[in-house]
Amino acid sequence: MNRKLRVGVIGGGIGGAALIASLRQRGMEAHLFERTAAFREVGAGVQMSPNAVKILYALGLRDTLDRLGYVPEAVIGRHWRTGRENFRTPQAGACRRMFGTDCYHLHRADLLAMLVNLINPRQVTMNAHCISVTNHGQTAVARFSDHEDFEADVIVGADGVHSVVRDSLFGAEAPLFTGNICWRAVIPAALHPEFISPVTAVWQGPNGHVVTYAISGGNAQNIVAVSETPHWMAESWHVPSTREEMLQAFAGWHPDVLRELSAAESVFKWGLFDRDPMEQWSKGHITLLGDAAHPMLPFLAQGAAMALEDGYILASLLAVPGIDATEALHQYEAERMPRTSRVQLSARARGKRFHLTSPWQQFKRDFSYKLKTILSPHAAGQEAHWVFSYDATAFRPAGRRVASSVSAPEPVNG
Repeated sequence: MNRKLRVGVIGGGIGGAALIASLRQRGMEAHLFERTAAFREVGAGVQMSPNAVKILYALGLRDTLDRLGYVPEAVIGRHWRTGRENFRTPQAGACRRMFGTDCYHLHRADLLAMLVNLINPRQVTMNAHCISVTNHGQTAVARFSDHEDFEADVIVGADGVHSVVRDSLFGAEAPLFTGNICWRAVIPAALHPEFISPVTAVWQGPNGHVVTYAISGGNAQNIVAVSETPHWMAESWHVPSTREEMLQAFAGWHPDVLRELSAAESVFKWGLFDRDPMEQWSKGHITLLGDAAHPMLPFLAQGAAMALEDGYILASLLAVPGIDATEALHQYEAERMPRTSRVQLSARARGKRFHLTSPWQQFKRDFSYKLKTILSPHAAGQEAHWVFSYDATAFRPAGRRVASSVSAPEPVNG
């Protein structure tokens, strides 16, 4: 049987939109269900490393990425109090030579809009609150609180860290608060052009770190400030905050950091939640994608990138002529789970290295940065060659023929 599989996607974030766009590119029948009234991304900046950029290029978004993104010159690590430069990793041009594309910094809303623009509005149902999913013989069914049930060959849960699809498959289990609070904010260039910098700055201090970088084509500066705390009291995983609260968490840090935090507008804070890597994502004709499958701390800046990779790989498998849905999901897990598990655990380890409290431990870490920089600038700081070099667009399903050509879709504006 060579009938194309019908796919339903629960969740209209970056991962869900990437999957629908990738399926549409391959002529697949797919439908996206989003619980909100409009597509939206809560947050500010997002870093697109070469592994993610290759997917955006493959989806025909290169020109849009060049227009809305920002290519940083380097990543610089600094001491939280003295401002001493501990490492400098070249990026502009260097990433292109080593990995095939540059790194880009984007506003998260711009990234989501780029992907949504590739989706036919007829493939989308908004205000669709999924309450459960079940397998039903050779299909799967998604049930909604205020819409008809949706039956498909495959249902994909791309509904985030608090995934209803995950709970339906494996039982409700709350993610664990990691002891980290993350403040996010943006500084408009029109108000504070002095803060727009061509480099990404990573200030590492005891029990916290601050990352700043340009987004929106250099029209804004993004702030990510992480501090450790024993409690997360809010019911929601993100809530409005204030610059005063953020500044209090970083009292005593270098004046340059404090000046930048003082200029922040519309400050929000996130409790950072985590899960251990899963041993299984799929049951029957239902699977998970992105944060629903592998929520991860932001210390490797790979959450959005992993969701993009998931979506592109899964679409490649589901589009194989005559493939059985369960076989596609089996191959999807085999390809993606080892990588995402490693990224999850590496992000945890990086957070601990960023937040060292002992002056002696900090000295050893910073000295290792210096030594690695002398040996090779690309060996210091990010230490993510294995992450950046992955190419989801080169993936081929095991033992199956892939369509010989895939053309980028024409953008569809709603």
